Amino acid sequence: MAGHSKWANIKHRKARQDAVKGKIFTKIIREIVSAAKQGDPDPDKNPRLRAVIEKALSVNMTRDTINRAVDRGTGGGDNENMEEVSYEGYGIGGVAVLVETMTDNLNRTVSEVRHAFTKHEGNLGTSGSVAYLFTKRGEITFNDTSLEDEVMLVALDAGALDIENDGDSLLVITEWETFGQVKDALNAAGLISDNAEVTMSPSTTAEIDNVDDAEKVMKMIDMLEDIDDVQEVYSNVNFSADVMAQLEQ
Repeated sequence: MAGHSKWANIKHRKARQDAVKGKIFTKIIREIVSAAKQGDPDPDKNPRLRAVIEKALSVNMTRDTINRAVDRGTGGGDNENMEEVSYEGYGIGGVAVLVETMTDNLNRTVSEVRHAFTKHEGNLGTSGSVAYLFTKRGEITFNDTSLEDEVMLVALDAGALDIENDGDSLLVITEWETFGQVKDALNAAGLISDNAEVTMSPSTTAEIDNVDDAEKVMKMIDMLEDIDDVQEVYSNVNFSADVMAQLEQ
C-alpha cells in the first residue's frame, strides 16, 4: 500500500493484530528461509533477507526465531519444493491487486486465489495485467513531521531517493536494495521510524467513495491474506475521507 494512505495505516494495525494470533509468523519465517536459501545468509549482503528481517522485527518476532529461520534456509532441506508465484487481478471499482505467494502446490494456490477474487466481485487477471502499476521500493515512515529537516539530511546522505511530507507524516522513499542502509543511518542518528518496510508502491490509485464497495475490497484482501500460501497482498485502493470515517466507526 502507498505509504501515506490511511488504508496503509489500517493494514499496519491489522498486521500487528494478526501477529498476536501468530499466523503472520509462519508466513514471515517461510520468507526468511527462502531469502536465506537463495542468497547470502548475511542480511547486510542480502537486501531481500534484510527487508524480511525488518518485517519480522516490526511484528515483534524474536531474534532467536529469526536466526533459526536463517539457519534453516542455509542448512538446506526446507522449502525445496516451494515456488514463488505472483497473481494479479482486479477488485470491484477497478482496484488493482497483486498477490505474492509461496507454494508447493500451484493448483491449490491458484484455485484459492481465484475463489477469493470471484467471491467479492473481482477477477483474477493474466500475468502482467496489473504488475506494471507497482514499483518495488523501501518506505520509512515518521509520524512526527517536525523531524523533517533532520530526517532529510540523514536519509538523503545515506542514499534515499526522496522525502515526502503530507502534513501528517514523513515518508522516506528508497531503492529496495538500499532500504537497509538508509534505515541504519536513520537509527544511528537517533531517528527511529514508526514504520519501515519494502513494499510494492502503486503508480496510480483507484478511488473508492462508498462504504459497500470499500467493505467488499477489504473482505477480498482479508480473504486473500488468510490463504496459507499467500505471503503479501498489495493494492492501489484509496478510500475517500468519508468512507474511512465510516469504516473506522
